[in-house]
Amino acid sequence: MSRSIDRRRFLASATCVAAAAVAAEVLSAGTAQAAPSTYTPDWNSVDQHPPAPEWFQDAKFGIYFHWGAFSVPAYGNEWYPRNMYEEGNNANQHHIATYGPPSAWPYHNFIDGARDSAGNTVKFAPKLKSAGGKFDPDEWAQLFVDAGARFAGPVAEHHDGFSMWDSQVNEWNSVKKGPGLDLLKLFSTAIRAKGLKLLVAMHHAYNFTGFYEHVPAQADPSLKKLYGQLDPTAANQLWFDKLKEVVDRARPDILWQDFNLDAVDEQQRLNFLAYYYNQAGSWGREVVTTYKDGMNGKGEVFDYERGGPADLTSPYWLTDDSISSSSWCYTQGIGYYSVHQMLHSFIDRVSKNGNMLLNIAPMADGTIPQAQKDILLGIGDHLKRFGESIYATRAWTVYGEGPTKMGGGSFTTPHAGTPQDIRFTRNKAADVLYATVLGWPGSSLTIKTLGSDRINLSSLTSVKLLGTTAGSYIDLPAPTQNSSGLSLTLPSSAPYRAGAYVLKLAFSGTIPGLRPLAGAVAFTDVDYTGTAAVFTVGDHTAADLTAAGLGTRTLSSLRPAPGYQVIGYSGDDFTGTSWTFDADNPDLRNTGNNDRITSLRVRFDPARYFRITNATSGLALDSGGDVASGSNLKQWTWDGSPNLQWRAEAVAGGYYRLVNRTNGMVADGWGATDNGSAARQAPWNGGPNQQWTITHRGGDRYSLANRTTGLVLDGGGDVDSGSVTKQWTYGSSTNLLWTFTAQ
Repeated sequence: MSRSIDRRRFLASATCVAAAAVAAEVLSAGTAQAAPSTYTPDWNSVDQHPPAPEWFQDAKFGIYFHWGAFSVPAYGNEWYPRNMYEEGNNANQHHIATYGPPSAWPYHNFIDGARDSAGNTVKFAPKLKSAGGKFDPDEWAQLFVDAGARFAGPVAEHHDGFSMWDSQVNEWNSVKKGPGLDLLKLFSTAIRAKGLKLLVAMHHAYNFTGFYEHVPAQADPSLKKLYGQLDPTAANQLWFDKLKEVVDRARPDILWQDFNLDAVDEQQRLNFLAYYYNQAGSWGREVVTTYKDGMNGKGEVFDYERGGPADLTSPYWLTDDSISSSSWCYTQGIGYYSVHQMLHSFIDRVSKNGNMLLNIAPMADGTIPQAQKDILLGIGDHLKRFGESIYATRAWTVYGEGPTKMGGGSFTTPHAGTPQDIRFTRNKAADVLYATVLGWPGSSLTIKTLGSDRINLSSLTSVKLLGTTAGSYIDLPAPTQNSSGLSLTLPSSAPYRAGAYVLKLAFSGTIPGLRPLAGAVAFTDVDYTGTAAVFTVGDHTAADLTAAGLGTRTLSSLRPAPGYQVIGYSGDDFTGTSWTFDADNPDLRNTGNNDRITSLRVRFDPARYFRITNATSGLALDSGGDVASGSNLKQWTWDGSPNLQWRAEAVAGGYYRLVNRTNGMVADGWGATDNGSAARQAPWNGGPNQQWTITHRGGDRYSLANRTTGLVLDGGGDVDSGSVTKQWTYGSSTNLLWTFTAQ
């Protein structure tokens, strides 16, 4: 998090790997593995740490802030300490014009204090209100409470190497220099006094692994420390020692870390994890550590920077986002996202099994601009009124429905939804389903997900609209259900103003199981009850079943989506006795494999044909009929023709061949690797150019990547019927996404 735009590619591969590693979508918190009484600094030990305790999953929303010496120039972004040294960078030119050449006016002048070119004293020296200044940590903490946050805390050290506590290992700290205040202690005291959990953010892994690469070599040992120029052994030890001080002094509930942990010595990473977990045990607390890279991802929570997954995802995750698209720290002319963008993206993230940590950007003197307060209070207004649909909820079988797609990885812009967008959560007892509508839909609403072909709502006892004050409700007429969805009658006009509106669906027992659009749902109890998880197309080991909250040898009922097939195995890694399911099975006891499945595969039923439809054009993949080998694949308006029907048959290595119903030929990438190359068809010859990976991209959408070209099928946009299907490098466009509908 908090890197300039030119560094965004740094995390791209790591984010893709993390997203690809997700094996299942969690529908229930499951039972956490018992933590060891003492941790040792090795992966086998620290991997046993429960990553996301219940209090964290209940909390949902946190706030932190980028505030420090980099806030003083108020220019560019929080990477000013780096960019001011890079010749030709806008920050470098600004610095020369405002302060002088970096060689004569270095970054540490913002810490120690110096005069700029106009003769003004420049220094990071906020004063407490009690001392005549503008900084009041108690007011900040109260703002966080009013915003509805359940955890909060400071960036205790950014990439710049300036510690915000009375460090004994780093003389470049806020007590010995700058403001002369133990800022971490002030914030810790204020935040805990308001009943919030304490988060401490540390970004110092990048301090000595690249942030200051443009700074000239320093001769002074102290400046070597500040500018990340110590020898590797000393730098890695300092990284650990700073964390140890933070743990001992602040006792944080969440210790959040930024990227480049994989550049830190592995043993020091392990030393930190074992030390923190052991200290937390002595405090009697369940704590959280986060990562973007450099961790095994078993005992820690993965953090998506400025984003989140496209679909409901496990294990439980976090995103850190900022109220500004331009900077994480305060700058002159800083711009902000709207309240609706931040609120709706927050609701979306909760529906997908995640928490949101939102950054604000105070001014150097400790003032929080009113525009930032307004965004926080807008979120707080929703949580104050409708918090029962957010706090202490869990993700349901699906995250929601509607035209607005959010997430898809890190660095994805927050979006405001529409009145056609709905996001689901459920209570812990799993007998109440909340449907949050991202805008007033009018006097009627149909929830398509709740159609009669997907869910039995005979146990639905009431549907209410949450009222304008917490705990109040507006009764609604009995809804009607058919294959198109659950239709509700609402007040003729919005009964109050809100950023989103929440429907509460109560059931006489557990919320009924939902037939998925893709993949399969597995349940621990018969009749589609108990803990459940959705498994997408692919192979799922015993570890994957455990990560999904089910565990091994617990499956008692299964619901494959239409056209999908589940193969269960008695042994791990797809060994032992196997059973194949291509239809609902409410009681696995009837097939003799109740509580015996240890690993499973989900695939397209090789005996079924599918309509493969482009997400943008709405046209179906078309062979064109009985055509010659090498003919281009096209798209056509669906008319039921066998030309538009395909089997997805698994071949070795997790690849598929797509076989046309009319001519028996398969989709072929043809070996061309240029964007825009045509996709063709030919008789099956077993070549890699005829093999495709089918990757789930959320909801019922997939991308189809050719094994040879590495490109994905591309519909080309809103094109005419008969247009050629192409290949393109995978990206965020819906042109590259397809749905599979069983025929």
